Amino acid sequence: MEITLNFYSTLCAMVFVLLLGTFIIKHVKFLRVYNIPEPVVGGIIVAILLFIANKYIGISFSFDGSLKDPLMLAFYATIGLSADFTSFKKGGKVIIGFLFIVTGLLILQNLAGIGVALAMGENPIIGMLSGSITMSGGHGTGAAWAAEFIKEPYNYAPAMEVAMAAATFGLIAGGIIGGPVARYLVVKNSLSGHHLEEKVDPTLFEKPEKRRLITSSSFVESLALIAICLLVGTELKKIVTFVTMPTFVWCLLTGAVLRNILSATKIHTVFDREISVIGNVSLSLFLAFALMTINIAQLISLALPMLTILIVQIILMILYVIFITFRFCGKNYDAAVLSAGHCGFGLGATPTALVNMQTVTKHYGPSHMAFIVIPLVGAFFIDIINAFIISAMMGLPIFN
Repeated sequence: MEITLNFYSTLCAMVFVLLLGTFIIKHVKFLRVYNIPEPVVGGIIVAILLFIANKYIGISFSFDGSLKDPLMLAFYATIGLSADFTSFKKGGKVIIGFLFIVTGLLILQNLAGIGVALAMGENPIIGMLSGSITMSGGHGTGAAWAAEFIKEPYNYAPAMEVAMAAATFGLIAGGIIGGPVARYLVVKNSLSGHHLEEKVDPTLFEKPEKRRLITSSSFVESLALIAICLLVGTELKKIVTFVTMPTFVWCLLTGAVLRNILSATKIHTVFDREISVIGNVSLSLFLAFALMTINIAQLISLALPMLTILIVQIILMILYVIFITFRFCGKNYDAAVLSAGHCGFGLGATPTALVNMQTVTKHYGPSHMAFIVIPLVGAFFIDIINAFIISAMMGLPIFN
């Protein structure tokens, strides 16, 4: 028997996931100590319950997915609208250095995926799809490249299934390991950010619970900017066919261009705090939907080679942030929070990275530098860099 949830029922389910996650974290010390985000906790529990209901009771649920893409695109539009390029002055060498660190991980993820696949006698495309395409690229980049691998000259039929399974696995892993890794670094090195409280205004997405003065007219103005980003971004995706880029990248770029044009011309001042509210709501609801609708059966049915590759990617991610990201970003509290964020978008997506960092900073204090660097690098630059690296890797002889 299939139960179909309409738009309103699905929205209620998404909110329920967030409330469930919040409730459980309040009552489970382990989850609080290791900084596991609310959408991850609630989403995984609901996904498991739905899997059990389908497998043992014969009841399946079908959700209305009409909100998923708009929420994701709206979130990335707010990231673009927050990308005031004067932030580079604030981030300075940290942003440039972090770009090199991120690029290094992208290359290693692909080499690790391809290496394990070849060692196990499998098609190296499995390694690519379980590499930076889905680990650092997420579902959007995974779906885009899978569509390419299905066609000539690759003709790899299960590309979409492999990509979605790997991206889902990575999304969960990125949300789970980010908090514990940051806690390990903070405790081991006796770090804290509480001394920074109230000394610097929190950056975008850093403190979504902070009171904000929002009026109906200002909300409409911010909503109009986001709507423009979604409209232009989706149209650019249709028009620009010479490069493979997910729609959310175009929405992000549109937001960044729009923000900086408005800043340069002084036509309108973007209300950053209001944009952050809209972005955080979109972020939480998107993650709730993505996690509660994951196909547990698909994860269970993954072949041994793919599971091996994904486990190797998790180990690589943990070791990389501890020995590379943390050390080369200064070995301080900001570096620990950056490491939590890197776990988030290095295995899953930038929304997971921001949730990881929000959870860590709630517990150990603010990290303003991390919330300047991660949105710019994790959401603004990584997809562009990743696209070039993937294209270069696909030029290797083993794929031809």
